Amino acid sequence: MFLSVIVPAYRQEKTIVADLNNINQALTRFVDDYEILVVVDGHVDRTHEVLAAANLPRVRVYSYENNKGKGYALRYGAARATGQLVAFLDAGMEINPNGLSMLLEHLNWYEADVIIGSKRHPASKVNYPFQRRLFSFGYQFIVWLLFGLKVRDTQTGIKLFRREVLEKVLPRLLIKRYAIDVEILAVANYLGFRRIFEAPVEVTYRFDDLTHASSWRPIWRMLLDTLAVFYRLRIRRFYDDRNERKWVYDRDLEMKVNTG
Repeated sequence: MFLSVIVPAYRQEKTIVADLNNINQALTRFVDDYEILVVVDGHVDRTHEVLAAANLPRVRVYSYENNKGKGYALRYGAARATGQLVAFLDAGMEINPNGLSMLLEHLNWYEADVIIGSKRHPASKVNYPFQRRLFSFGYQFIVWLLFGLKVRDTQTGIKLFRREVLEKVLPRLLIKRYAIDVEILAVANYLGFRRIFEAPVEVTYRFDDLTHASSWRPIWRMLLDTLAVFYRLRIRRFYDDRNERKWVYDRDLEMKVNTG
């Protein structure tokens, strides 16, 4: 398998089928060998039932009973991916899936380890509120200060990884919810996968989407999680190879090594 696309889904019963059809249509334009893995993050609505009835082509659906967070869902999907390249793409029809072709082009052009979609790339087309822009600027300054990541936007929900990066990084991770993007990128960079570059995206936020409801609690939790990543990375050295026995293993999250 050439490309695996992991789509975490939480409360997406209204849009998930149309969303996956859009992803399928986009992928068929530029790649032949691909799979889409949808991970329904908890049976909190009818998303898993809608998907079971839809029987979509090239789509594998996974779900579990209790909501565990986006970070867990991404790792759950990656553990089951077979692609040489693995992409993360948020559900919700906010991010144009045609951006995956741009990420693939950038990966080849830069011979990169990781390509991330960036709202702050000069070629991006983005419509999102001033409050979110302000928070994004402040948060990315904190990320640069703590981890030295030379990127301008870690949080946009579209990313592309070489498989060997995830095989090395995922077993070490702990974040299940808010700061998974930063943990993956910071640990990858720390382990020597420093060829991390940005690509333009097209994003149109749906302001009626419950996952983007205005609340300070997720922001506060993400900041706390980010500081926890810094503590584990720079002070405890938790992510080092010598601390392998301390990593928290979950059989459902064990990624099989690609032996070729």
